[in-house]
Amino acid sequence: MMNLPTAPFDPPARAALLRDLRAAVGPAHVLTAADADLEPWERDWRRRHRGRALAVVRPGSTEEVAAVVRACAAHGAPIVPQGGNTGLVLGGVPDGSGTQVVLSTARLNRIRALDEKNLTLTVEAGCVLQAAQQAAEAAGLWLPLSLAAEGSCTVGGNLATNAGGTQVLRFGNARDLCLGLEVVTADGRVWNGLRGLRKDNTGYDLRHLFIGSEGTLGIITAAVLKLVPRPAAQLTAWAAVPDLAAAVALLGVAQRGLGPALTGFEVMNRFALELVRRHFPQLSVPLADVAPYAVLLETSDAEGEAHARARLEAVLGQALEDGCAVDAVVAESLAQARTLWHIRESIPLAQAEEGLNVKHDISLPVSRIPAFCAEAEKALANAVPGVRLVNFGHLGDGNLHFNVQCPEGADAAAFLHEQEARIHTVVYDAVQRHGGSISAEHGIGALKAAILPRYQDPVALDLMRAVKRALDPANRLNPGKLLV
Repeated sequence: MMNLPTAPFDPPARAALLRDLRAAVGPAHVLTAADADLEPWERDWRRRHRGRALAVVRPGSTEEVAAVVRACAAHGAPIVPQGGNTGLVLGGVPDGSGTQVVLSTARLNRIRALDEKNLTLTVEAGCVLQAAQQAAEAAGLWLPLSLAAEGSCTVGGNLATNAGGTQVLRFGNARDLCLGLEVVTADGRVWNGLRGLRKDNTGYDLRHLFIGSEGTLGIITAAVLKLVPRPAAQLTAWAAVPDLAAAVALLGVAQRGLGPALTGFEVMNRFALELVRRHFPQLSVPLADVAPYAVLLETSDAEGEAHARARLEAVLGQALEDGCAVDAVVAESLAQARTLWHIRESIPLAQAEEGLNVKHDISLPVSRIPAFCAEAEKALANAVPGVRLVNFGHLGDGNLHFNVQCPEGADAAAFLHEQEARIHTVVYDAVQRHGGSISAEHGIGALKAAILPRYQDPVALDLMRAVKRALDPANRLNPGKLLV
């Protein structure tokens, strides 16, 4: 692949590029360090890395995105597409070279169309996920993509990373909720695939190339999303379970008893909930200290609350009888249900309050999760005595956030510096032995790009590199991310 600039442009070249970018989007929407503090665009969400951008450009239309791409191509400038900048793998921030143009989609935030009969919503890439959810809700429909960051993450970013969330168990990842895309290619052309069709066998399904490509193949500017009718009732329950094997058994009971009405199944270990209690004492964690693990279940019912409650209580009764749950409660109101979900979603924030930590976003066959956790926990205890494990995630689809907090009282920064690489190796090697993936829903970005070849099939990597060369031969789109 072509080598892009790694040192700042000389003043005349930089001035010419900025002139053309301002002509493309208007002077007010091209920011440099001389115009504003660029930290919001240059620093990642976890505040672990800050790059340096040549400029931040904020196009307001697909045509302006295309014009920016053409200008960058003419001047040899790399582009880093950025949505809400909520990613966790350094996929949407610039490197430290000062040569990269950050293309923010924040102004591409319109709801273009809602087709109630086709059950589709067409939105621009910079539309915040929560705004898209609200547009669907206003029409009595449901966009079943839900993430902890939904108040700030954007639809384009969700699709570029193939985001997961809490309802993958029933509705799939972001990929499964997308029927069409509009994309600006690496040479500045616009592909309009916004047809909203559920069947279209007219060649390669191009949307699936761009979904999950982390901005390395093209820049998503709009999408057609699937909607579903709102359920007549949604109920949430919290169960205390003795171990992960019991949690997997409870999942089976819930799947048999609720079928497709089971729309959420989360697991949390005791230490994860202890952190929530420590840092957010206003949140009352139910069944605290009853068992080593807790499970959060959600059912979405088409018939009504009475029917949903009867089915959910029957599932919990069977689980208690089988011994895969030791106690359980069902939320009695929407407010109670929201509190239970808020507890679950507060775990990452509580971890941040506790201090720096080593994060893992992994997936495994559900059947292998208990064995993996037993092996990885033992290996970590031997490798780094005293580490504390924050194990939580979307058990229903096999996705765990298997995070590692430093020993009590240790210097967190020193711990990360000395142990992070070693911990990653212990965890990812165990993931590979159990047939899993080192990235379930966060992507690869720059954070995992160097280690991906160790855990990905070499033929798969060759094919991915061939696709990258075909669609972005100059390696101009998000270089250094995903593939190195």
